[in-house]
Amino acid sequence: MDAPAAFPPSVPPPRRVEPGLYLVATPIGNLRDITLRALDVLAAADLVLAEDTRVTAKLLSAYGLKARLERCDDHASARAAELAIARLRDGQVVALVSDAGTPLVSDPGFVVARAVIAEGLPVHPIPGPSSLLAALCIAGLPADRVLFAGFLPPKTAGRTAALEALKGQRQTLVFFESGPRLKDSLADMAAVLGPRPAAVARELTKLYEECVRGPLDQLAIDPRLDGPKGEIVVVVGPGEAEQASEADADAALAEALERLPTGEAASEVARALGLNRKTLYRRALELRGK
Repeated sequence: MDAPAAFPPSVPPPRRVEPGLYLVATPIGNLRDITLRALDVLAAADLVLAEDTRVTAKLLSAYGLKARLERCDDHASARAAELAIARLRDGQVVALVSDAGTPLVSDPGFVVARAVIAEGLPVHPIPGPSSLLAALCIAGLPADRVLFAGFLPPKTAGRTAALEALKGQRQTLVFFESGPRLKDSLADMAAVLGPRPAAVARELTKLYEECVRGPLDQLAIDPRLDGPKGEIVVVVGPGEAEQASEADADAALAEALERLPTGEAASEVARALGLNRKTLYRRALELRGK
């Protein structure tokens, strides 16, 4: 049997990389997801800032690359920013990577990017793999309006408070979570958000990739989600809008009429409560006694 042909059949030659800070997305599991531009930048980098230098060293080695590595985690991001600015002022190429995926998404690298931008130095994105976007793609839930909420607090009290603050949002919610906390987090989500449609994606692009879909209350008791291993993304569909009552509308109109003319008050309440403006205008006239 013939050996498989190389892919791509003809690799474009490396491109010159201009000085600047490059925010480089790296694979979240499958090493073949690296982009050609990412390889160009990593090969040309005078300095690579990494969340964990050991992880990044292994990644570079897989592509036959070597680079000077410096740590850029929660404890070293300020120093990493200083190093980056000094290198950039010398006309060098600096790459910033996270352990996996797109840097600055739930990642300390934003400290570096913010400092470099404040100095007026060039910053460039090198887009690529993202567990957030990968999970959205396979969740089967609306993705036209999305709120990324990162990691929820580790304890139930804090988690519940955070979820209560998100309860009124009318867009799809995306969370990162760890295996040991997943079951408790799903239970709290079900208690606060109700049986919304959801999906739990883990080990995306890897050998044991899995996506479990269903209502939150069912996912909370699904044995497959009891302490699973791997990187986990939870996607929760938007809740249904609650129809405001007549009492709610009257209260909102009464408050708005104290500040605004009748027509503007009706328009404001219509937008806020999702109700018909003409109906609200007639009611506003009644409340004014006209």
